[in-house]
Amino acid sequence: MNEIDIQNKQSAKVRRNNIIVIALSVVLLAVAVLYFLQNRDHKMIVNELNAEKDSIRLELNELVVRYDSLSTENDTINEQLFLAQTKVKDLLIEIEQTKKISIQKINSYQKEVTTLRGIMRDFVVQIDSLNRRNQELMAENLEVKEQFKRVESEKEQLSQEKVQLEQNLQRAAVLQVRDFFVEALNSRDKETKFAKRADKLRIYFVISENVTSRRGPKNIYARIMRPDQLLMSKNENNLFQFEDLKIQYSAMREVVYEGHDLPVAIFWDNSNEPELMTGKYTVDLFADGRNIGTTTFELR
Repeated sequence: MNEIDIQNKQSAKVRRNNIIVIALSVVLLAVAVLYFLQNRDHKMIVNELNAEKDSIRLELNELVVRYDSLSTENDTINEQLFLAQTKVKDLLIEIEQTKKISIQKINSYQKEVTTLRGIMRDFVVQIDSLNRRNQELMAENLEVKEQFKRVESEKEQLSQEKVQLEQNLQRAAVLQVRDFFVEALNSRDKETKFAKRADKLRIYFVISENVTSRRGPKNIYARIMRPDQLLMSKNENNLFQFEDLKIQYSAMREVVYEGHDLPVAIFWDNSNEPELMTGKYTVDLFADGRNIGTTTFELR
């Protein structure tokens, strides 16, 4: 082998080595770029999860403040408020102590916050309803006292005013109900007085004749208050307009009123609900944005 052949062979080996070095450099560069992109994406995901964590923590702090602002004299609701407050604070502590956050944990926290927010809305509606009812009772009590004083001092005048008031009430357009009662029915639609046998509640009443009331379709809403003063409702979105508030109802029925006596029955199906509790229940009826009747019943 002459010197030229040796030089050519060495040159070919150098070129081959150069190609290998270049190829390895390209692979190394690609690996470095891929690592950089993956590391950047990971940091972005971590930053987004931390931002969502901060948002959930802020919302929980707001819930704590709102729970602290709620107050009522009802012992049962106060006990439930305390339990709900404890859940919010425990969840807040858990989130603050969580160092490694994940999408699964964020989704879990969001579901719990949604549930706690819904519980808060229920408490607000119940407390507003109780406060409004207490205010109405206080106003009615004050009015009764004032009427009693007028009776003692102006019996004759009050007698004339009463006659005039009765005439005005007869001409009023507000719906009136009578024969208003509630009965519990068992699975065979037989009346029962026992809570554990009650499969449904039948709310019966008669809308009295009123020639001045607006005729046509009307929605009649029933609110059933349990003995512990909690509203029975199947869906938190079951709302209707009462004065300047939207409040929950237990059951409703649409009727067509033509100004004559109209018997109506509204049912509460308890077959897929927790067993009814014993004690005294209160049922309120509403129509056209007004409370048109109240009655009570008891289950043993």
